[in-house]
Amino acid sequence: MQFESFTDFIAMGGYGFYVWLSFGSGLFLIGALILHSRFQHSSIKRDIAKKLERSDRLKRAAEVNQQ
Repeated sequence: MQFESFTDFIAMGGYGFYVWLSFGSGLFLIGALILHSRFQHSSIKRDIAKKLERSDRLKRAAEVNQQ
């Protein structure tokens, strides 16, 4: 489909509002998903580090108690 001007392209044959609204909301949702995934990834890494640190402390405490 060819448009005669940029304004016709934006109008999308009278359906521009719906086209650009769906495009914008899709772009927003993908961006939100990426941000959520990054925050969740860092949170999971922090939790794993805490669990490993706790496990190490428990092992050291058990070794001290055995002596």
